[in-house]
Amino acid sequence: MSIKVGDKAPDFALPSQMGDNVTLSEFFGKKNIVLYFYPKDETPGCTREACNFRDSYEEFTNLGAEVLGISGQSVESHKSFASHYGLPFILLSDKDNKIRKLYGVPSSMGLIPGRVTYIIDKKGVVRHIFSSQTQTQRHVEEAKNTLIELEKEQQPAT
Repeated sequence: MSIKVGDKAPDFALPSQMGDNVTLSEFFGKKNIVLYFYPKDETPGCTREACNFRDSYEEFTNLGAEVLGISGQSVESHKSFASHYGLPFILLSDKDNKIRKLYGVPSSMGLIPGRVTYIIDKKGVVRHIFSSQTQTQRHVEEAKNTLIELEKEQQPAT
């Protein structure tokens, strides 16, 4: 199964770096969601990407969005990674890669878990997908641009 723009985002519950369970649908009706899948904590590309999301986090919250990062590492690994880099957003542990498979996130060279960002609107609909293993900064830029467009759509007509 591969999720496409216009699809309802499949709901899930995963443990966060704080040890609590986070359900995707708890944000529906309240916030847009930046759901980004990344390969591994503490690797150069993933650290760059996480720090880019961190540095733009205030912009994301101002745009009415929550950032959720998902990879296959443990809750403890995520807790350490978030603490090490001062990450203000939620990291979710998908240890058996069920959610990665549910969303159809591809692997690179069949080995490295893919890097894909989904923008999900308040109704739970996937509005944008960006996939690039190497262009870590573009994930943040694409997310911001999509959220700005969503904000324009969601404003009442005057």
